[in-house]
Amino acid sequence: MYISFFVYLKLKCLIYINLSLIFNFNLLPLNLNYFDLKEENINTNSTSNSHPKEENIKKISVHVPTHLKPINDTELGHYLAGLIDGDGHIHIRYIAISFNFLDASLAYFIKSKIGFGNVYKIKNKKAISLVISKKEGIYKILSLINGKLRSENKLNQVNRFLSNSTHDLIKNKLNFKLNELQDLNNYWLTGFSDADASFQIKILNRINRKKPEIRLSFQIDQKKDLLLKAIKGFLGGNIGYRKTQDTFYYSSTNFGAARNVINYFDKYHLLSSKHVNYLKWRKVYILIQNKQHLDSLGIKKIIKIKNSMNSFSNEKLDLS
Repeated sequence: MYISFFVYLKLKCLIYINLSLIFNFNLLPLNLNYFDLKEENINTNSTSNSHPKEENIKKISVHVPTHLKPINDTELGHYLAGLIDGDGHIHIRYIAISFNFLDASLAYFIKSKIGFGNVYKIKNKKAISLVISKKEGIYKILSLINGKLRSENKLNQVNRFLSNSTHDLIKNKLNFKLNELQDLNNYWLTGFSDADASFQIKILNRINRKKPEIRLSFQIDQKKDLLLKAIKGFLGGNIGYRKTQDTFYYSSTNFGAARNVINYFDKYHLLSSKHVNYLKWRKVYILIQNKQHLDSLGIKKIIKIKNSMNSFSNEKLDLS
């Protein structure tokens, strides 16, 4: 765990001093416990997260919805488009989608829905890859994600694949295009989040506060900010930039945005083992809405939940 302390100066500057390294566990190629406040040279276009006592916490249901999967080709297509936008590659000979090794069941679930593909372990990494190389399987995926993909980079990959004259028939039939609508009320963000998002619980101890400050952050990191702007417009929150890494990140930043995140994922359920982290993150929101974060027992509960994040040994999802 982190051993850290903060000094709050009269100039309202926050100095973060990290005294130890964190255990690094990646669910996909992200550090799920990344702590954005320690980054240097961050430019944001929104205010930071408020303390729960100063913010109106709107209540959510304490009941956890039954876990559901996409039930038709439209929902599956939006999910696959988000997953490929986040962690897929469309080669001139195959389509590959990467997964954390914990999500083998998700890779096989997608394989069963497509009817094609093979799952391989990626050498020297805790990851696997679903590779679809048969034309019939590639054509089926392209048909499912047509009009749902959002990344210009992935569109360029599709066009390179279709530029081969052997694909003229499917090219003319598909008339492949991006989804340029701002509406994210579908499974796209779920797929994108299963690829690239993290759920973070942050406990900040400040000199001028008797009680720790609890922050809930839903975060996505990207090299470009175009897709992040659509997510911000849908959920609220902010977009920041890390100059040292030349990357952008979306963060939910406040409890209003966190509630929007919960309303979305309670409807469009995550299919990876990130769903387990989401449920823990959601539980902390409920503790906060019930004011349990204001007493020592509640803080202990939140710390226990935080420390259990990214531990999935007995919490696998059933996607059969």
